Amino acid sequence: MSPSFRKFHSCSRGSSSRRCFAAIAGTMFVATVTAQAQVTQDAPFGHPDAIVDLRTAEGAALVKASWRYRDAEIISVAHHAVGRDLTPSGAPNRTFDISPKAGAAGYDDTQWPTIAATSLEDRRANGRLSFAWYRLAVTVPPLVGTLDPTNTAVVFEVVVDDYSEVWVDGRLATTLGKTGGGAIRGWNAPNRVVLTRDGRPGQTFQIAVFGANGPLSDPPGNYIWIRSATLDFHRRVSASAVSAAEGRVERLLPAVNAIIPVDASIEKLAGGFDFTEGPIWHPDGYLLFSDPNANTIYRYTDDGQISVFRPKSGYAGVDIGDYHQPGSNGLTLDSAGRLTINEHGRRRVTRLEKNGVITVLADRFDEQRLNSPNDLVYKSDGALYFTDPPFGLPKVFDDTRKELPFSGVFRLANGKLTVLTRELTGPNGIAFSPDERWLYVSNWDVKRKVIMRYPVQSDGSLGDGAAFVDVTTSHPGEQAWDGVKVDRDGNVYAAGPGGIWVIAPDGTHLGTISPPETPANMAWGASDGRTLYITARTGLYRIRLNIPGVRPAPTLRTARTSP
Repeated sequence: MSPSFRKFHSCSRGSSSRRCFAAIAGTMFVATVTAQAQVTQDAPFGHPDAIVDLRTAEGAALVKASWRYRDAEIISVAHHAVGRDLTPSGAPNRTFDISPKAGAAGYDDTQWPTIAATSLEDRRANGRLSFAWYRLAVTVPPLVGTLDPTNTAVVFEVVVDDYSEVWVDGRLATTLGKTGGGAIRGWNAPNRVVLTRDGRPGQTFQIAVFGANGPLSDPPGNYIWIRSATLDFHRRVSASAVSAAEGRVERLLPAVNAIIPVDASIEKLAGGFDFTEGPIWHPDGYLLFSDPNANTIYRYTDDGQISVFRPKSGYAGVDIGDYHQPGSNGLTLDSAGRLTINEHGRRRVTRLEKNGVITVLADRFDEQRLNSPNDLVYKSDGALYFTDPPFGLPKVFDDTRKELPFSGVFRLANGKLTVLTRELTGPNGIAFSPDERWLYVSNWDVKRKVIMRYPVQSDGSLGDGAAFVDVTTSHPGEQAWDGVKVDRDGNVYAAGPGGIWVIAPDGTHLGTISPPETPANMAWGASDGRTLYITARTGLYRIRLNIPGVRPAPTLRTARTSP
């Protein structure tokens, strides 16, 4: 390894990417490809505390399960050819579908024959290209052996010969690139679906398992059958005090205990990435996050699965070897649930449409290319606000590709891009207060470590800002401010010196959440919005909090006043 490459490598792994720009500027790199992260993660739950075997009469009876079965078939249906909008809006045609649609919520299977739990290994369907439905409802019992299932995670696991898809209460995850956890995982592979992480006796779940004979392109002469079907119960891990090796929570004032539970722990979910950034929780139940160094958007699901959501997420040019961070950075969702992406290498803001097409929202201001859009947030009126420092350019401020003479905070509304402020050298994280009266913008600049707060005017522009927090002299060193988020009570969470600062609406530093790696950004997730997911260098972490966060889509907001 050459000295110059060693310098580059240590920056990308152990230090803030922005901290290293001065060190790598002007250095020539021979490497012309970017290595993908080798992603590792622990099992999502570990060893179960109790198992109910749904292939036995006793197990089925314990959870009040009655198995029903029906063959599925391919049928010819009316449809439309693809139209100019890439949807089925063209000329009428004929295609094929599966019947019945037995995964739908409220589907009536009372006319289906019941089958004994002990007969699940019987071969069914007709062989070759064939499909089948199994349906059952399960109820969490008062006891599972000696285990009280209250507050447990309940996981349905099934192994179908050869493939399976699992619907729960009328829902099937159909996300691009997803395998397992509902969608087909693999040939004879266990398919695990988390029914609940907070079990309660009496809870009922309707499960529909779609089986397919395979491989589909060369269907064999055998049949469909269930190798294994279980409910696994996992006790909630005790949230003990966090050790120094796992990270820590610094409680500066008692008021922080109303925000961070006294027994809160920081949990590592996955590791082995190059540099994690830009997390966003999708309402369909998964987290998306960027690795700008690896040029990839990843997806994490709460069953512990990591998959590539979008490769080449920010750049695909022949000169990609020049770039330290060519990939996507900030991610968010608009009110229609469409992913909006800040692409570093392509120097633009884009939107991923539901049909897979990329729409460019902004790439130029006054006919000059943007620097490298960093973070972004939607206002409830649909306007998009984003920061645009040059951190994604190979030589940052001194890069000859740089066209704008400033680092701006921009607003995109009704197709018009306007610059709101040019006063910050490295505008980075960005977030609205819950009532949208204020816009917070963090500054990555070791010479001016401030989080600015700007009043939002009625026309969407910004008034004169003031320093909400300034640690330029109190916290010297190479760590400045990165991602910013806000909870529903108006508390500000900012990745800065020492970890994620929890700051009251009046600017008081209440405490700090410090994972074992330096955090870059965070996002609110889970169904109740109380889980804070943290992207920190090579890892992904989370911590449960008391107050829900402000979500990106207006439909998920609960506005409260803030000073």
